[in-house]
Amino acid sequence: MADFFIVLFKNKVFLAAAISWLIAQSIKVLLGIIREKRFNFKWFVGTGGMPSSHVAGVSALVTAVGLILGPESVIFAVSLVFAIIVMFDAQGVRQATGVQAEVLNEITDDIYFKRGLKEEKLKELIGHTQVEVLVGALLGIIVALLVCI
Repeated sequence: MADFFIVLFKNKVFLAAAISWLIAQSIKVLLGIIREKRFNFKWFVGTGGMPSSHVAGVSALVTAVGLILGPESVIFAVSLVFAIIVMFDAQGVRQATGVQAEVLNEITDDIYFKRGLKEEKLKELIGHTQVEVLVGALLGIIVALLVCI
């Protein structure tokens, strides 16, 4: 089992993706501390925010695979399609879910104050803006270049 982790942490593709994710999540925590003048561990493990850690991870993944195996490899094609789906999901589907959560929370507030309904908020910061996705992608590409070259 120890051999598995030794081999895994020598894998440049894995390292690029993991380091990109870790940096992106750390940036979110730092921005949260600056913005709110406090620390909240949920910022480190949560979704949404600047930059997109999902996109940073898959951008690093596809870049590292392309650098190591070449853009003609089947693995590169699979990782590219995977990255495109994650980016679309991060900016599109999950962003729409966040907007829906915001509207539902407003409806819940209205019902709560008029009828005394038990209030339980939905998470609104789920998806990413186009800028958050772009910054995540650039972060992932830069980290992969630094790890693999």
